[in-house]
Amino acid sequence: MTLTRAEARRRTARTDWAALAAELDEQGSAPTGPLLTPAECADLAALYDEPELFRTTVDLGRHRFGSGEYRYFTHDLPAPVAALRAALYPRLLPVARDWAARLGRPAPWPDSLDAWLARCHAAGQDRSAQILLRYGPGDWNALHRDVFGELVFPLQVVVALDAYGTDYTGGEFLMVEQRPRAQSRGTASVLRQGHGLVFTTRDRPVRTRRGWSAGAMRHGVSTVRSGRRRTLGLVFHDAA
Repeated sequence: MTLTRAEARRRTARTDWAALAAELDEQGSAPTGPLLTPAECADLAALYDEPELFRTTVDLGRHRFGSGEYRYFTHDLPAPVAALRAALYPRLLPVARDWAARLGRPAPWPDSLDAWLARCHAAGQDRSAQILLRYGPGDWNALHRDVFGELVFPLQVVVALDAYGTDYTGGEFLMVEQRPRAQSRGTASVLRQGHGLVFTTRDRPVRTRRGWSAGAMRHGVSTVRSGRRRTLGLVFHDAA
């Protein structure tokens, strides 16, 4: 666990954020450059077997959310998780504010992640929402949104900790856009080990004849065919 906040900022700076923002506008999701080394991915994935690091474990099958399991970290986040979250927030903030302006919504997010989380806690959203997910053969995740309360940051990031095609097959990241007066549109993305995928928490601005409207979107994971798929989920609001 050697990733410092300074190094996390250096790595996030290597992504072309203007191009990423344009792809987010079009698709509702977009990949980052490399954020973690393979060794760092392995170290993070291994934390799943240290239950004292987590506040709760969710069995997807038990709740009829799919099949598989994930765990929510406590607020005492491992240093690499905290470093990545802190480095990504200011990169995503301009997109969040731009989307809010287009949709005519408030933009309550301050420049500081700590200040934003303090607002979440004051509103009763005081539980950590950072997730470590683990899927095996036959596991999947139903389409959903990670809203968790009234205060929502409109973007989040999933980081792949295993290598597609080597460690597992299947398990593509799914997004489905509910289009007004039209059939839904789906996309499937393969996550690259150590890279992030930025995606919308609940919707994105869509241009219509009357201006901008909110295109509702949900995300999930397709069925894992073989191996083990583990990811880190970074959410920029806390849970009620």
